[in-house]
Amino acid sequence: MHIGLTPELAGLTGVYPADLGREIFIDKAKGPGIRIEGTVIDGAGDLIKDAVIETWQSDAKGRFDRQSTIGWGRTSTDLNTGLFAIDTIKPGTVSVEGGHTLAPHISVWVIARGINAGLFTRIYFADESVKNAADPTLSQLSDQTRIKTLLAQPQAPGLYRFDIRLQGDEETVFLDI
Repeated sequence: MHIGLTPELAGLTGVYPADLGREIFIDKAKGPGIRIEGTVIDGAGDLIKDAVIETWQSDAKGRFDRQSTIGWGRTSTDLNTGLFAIDTIKPGTVSVEGGHTLAPHISVWVIARGINAGLFTRIYFADESVKNAADPTLSQLSDQTRIKTLLAQPQAPGLYRFDIRLQGDEETVFLDI
């Protein structure tokens, strides 16, 4: 998958000026810059070193403004370490119909060898507990203890950790959309 979707990460240069989706916001939309690092882990607890992660998100004001931002990105896990990194801005609260709001989040699609169809999930932020408590998606989870599998944990200012577990203990919540 790296070769077709993120050739630079596979060591192939010159295919595109830069890997598509590498820069999530074209014009450097205003907002706090963040980095999310993590791994993709299979059911046996092993790192998946050839996963591709695509993301979609709002800007810092909770808008999906196609005039100034893309809000879409793509990265891959490192073929040696299994680590992925998403460099972006922290998304804002999104207003939806009926006066409801969605907590700041990033929608994620994961594909890798052995996954027949991509898996959808979301990254929420552990430091947004009040907004997370009001989020309709999080409040609909039948097992509220699993919310923690959707929370990126602060590691340092502007740095979060989010691991994606495909099966087993602490399996990430995947959404059927």
